[in-house]
Amino acid sequence: MTIINQRIERCQTIWGYNNRFEHRMANGLHNFAASIEKGMYRSHHCGELRSENIGQGVTLSGWVQRTRNMGGMTFVDLRDRYGITQLSFNAEKDASLCDEARKLGREFVIQVMGAVIERESKNDRMDTGHIEIVVSELKVLNESQTPPFTIEDDTDGGEELRMKYRYLDLRRNPLRKNLELRHKLGFETRKFLSDRGFLEIETPYLIKSTPEGARDFVVPSRMHVGEFYALPQSPQTFKQILMVGGYDRYFQIVRCFRDEDLRADRQPEFTQIDCEMAFVKQEDVLETFEGMVRHLFKEVKGVDLPKYKRMTYAEAMEKYGSDKPDLRFDMSFVELTDIAQGKDFVVFDSAELVVGICAKGAASYTRKQLDKLTDFVKRPQIGAKGLIYARVNEDGSLKSSVDKFFNQEDLQIWKDRLNAEPGDLVLVLAGETDKTRKQMNELRLEMGNQLELRDSKIYAPLWVVDFPLLEWDEDGKRFHAMHHPFTSPKKEHIDLLDTNPAAVNANAYDMVINGVELGGGSIRIHDQELQAKMFEILGFSNEEAQKQFGFLMGAFKYGAPPHGGVAFGFDRLAAMFGGTDSIRDYIAFPKNNAGRDLMIDSPSTISREQLDELSLNIEEE
Repeated sequence: MTIINQRIERCQTIWGYNNRFEHRMANGLHNFAASIEKGMYRSHHCGELRSENIGQGVTLSGWVQRTRNMGGMTFVDLRDRYGITQLSFNAEKDASLCDEARKLGREFVIQVMGAVIERESKNDRMDTGHIEIVVSELKVLNESQTPPFTIEDDTDGGEELRMKYRYLDLRRNPLRKNLELRHKLGFETRKFLSDRGFLEIETPYLIKSTPEGARDFVVPSRMHVGEFYALPQSPQTFKQILMVGGYDRYFQIVRCFRDEDLRADRQPEFTQIDCEMAFVKQEDVLETFEGMVRHLFKEVKGVDLPKYKRMTYAEAMEKYGSDKPDLRFDMSFVELTDIAQGKDFVVFDSAELVVGICAKGAASYTRKQLDKLTDFVKRPQIGAKGLIYARVNEDGSLKSSVDKFFNQEDLQIWKDRLNAEPGDLVLVLAGETDKTRKQMNELRLEMGNQLELRDSKIYAPLWVVDFPLLEWDEDGKRFHAMHHPFTSPKKEHIDLLDTNPAAVNANAYDMVINGVELGGGSIRIHDQELQAKMFEILGFSNEEAQKQFGFLMGAFKYGAPPHGGVAFGFDRLAAMFGGTDSIRDYIAFPKNNAGRDLMIDSPSTISREQLDELSLNIEEE
């Protein structure tokens, strides 16, 4: 008797189905057995089988999610990347097989063979909840120790523990869904750009260190003793070189590296959607990549983004105290300096700026709540010295924390300027202009959270434009580039480079959605003389500029076209689509806040032999 017939006979003995079912099952097992003899570990995955598969012989492989011993019956949930399928074992039909099933532990890797039957107790929450597999054969492919945390959607493992055992964490549905989302975003990005003539071109990872921007990761060269490569913070100069080379539409989903302090939305290595276009002006770039992000939201989330707003950097800072304002709610800043000063209140009288916001419907805040807000703005991370408030009562009168200095007539003027109404709460800060605006931004966002105005299902996109070209470093007594040294000044401001560099605006732009900077870019300098002028303003000598960027300056001598581009934070984009602030769960193998990979224990020391090969010597403290 062949092995196929033996299997069919065994199944007939165990299940005892009618002739029609036996025929269907036999045919299924025949095909199934043939596939197994070819060396296949599975005929279907664990999320695939449905009611229409009833009667088929199948083989499944995966991880044991859980086992349930119900006396005469044992049930096993088998999991793979695609889903979960319930397996059933009947002690009355095959006691030894049932005993084998009861010995299975969590995360054992197994292979089973059996037939699909209708499930008596259906589970509509599972895609496979209407069927189960009556197992005829069980093979343990690999045993597993008990994992240090549960492989469930809501796990009992902390972040550090899950990062140490990342290979286990990756089995959890939330991470699987996140990485599938990331894949789809990458796929749709490539599709959109390719359909519009963009070429995906790789640029080097071993490049030259540059002094601008974040700290570089450096790589010692064995062949060139005492010399170092740097890992790219971005492919900026290379994509400009590609424009000079005639590749007028470039993109790359590229790894970048910055040795900087970390937080939820930063990693030492991260991914950019890096793009550049030649023969374009700013509006061309904005329209193209607004279209790309619209496409991603539509195809990946099924969301039609509202029309993008445009806002200058100056307006964003004046109204919201941030170059990435969250426009899901209003609560914009209102300057009160001219009407708040001159009342013998030294806090206001000594301030450069007095600014307020109106929190709609928040007049019901208790003194305890207001004290907590005061403590919030006084935290060292924010740095305000105090908080002034005024409640608008139902009769239109105001009750404030500065009634000693301001009468009802004065406060009514505040109310009118802020467009406050009965039931609203006015919050006021004072101090140095830039610091106070940043402090008020933090308070505005906190109020947005407390009043539940920052709905994750609502999207408020905008372009912030007309950034300053330069920012002054008080400590170093020199200018730094706000974006990078290759950003073009606005044409009408070029003459100011010689007379008032601080007043020069750039052809630079950031895409912001819900208070998150998703990407930014600029029109680039393509003229050698203007680029040399920019290096001069930034404090480079001719020799330094030539040493660092001589290749780019040289390229500009051979016909550089007008060009500009943008780069999006791919990890941030994925996190936004997933509805979270942290990018770590959208990266397969992230680092912790200290920049360590806890799974592989990196960074780590290297051997003396390796150091000698690189002509390096580590001084011990």
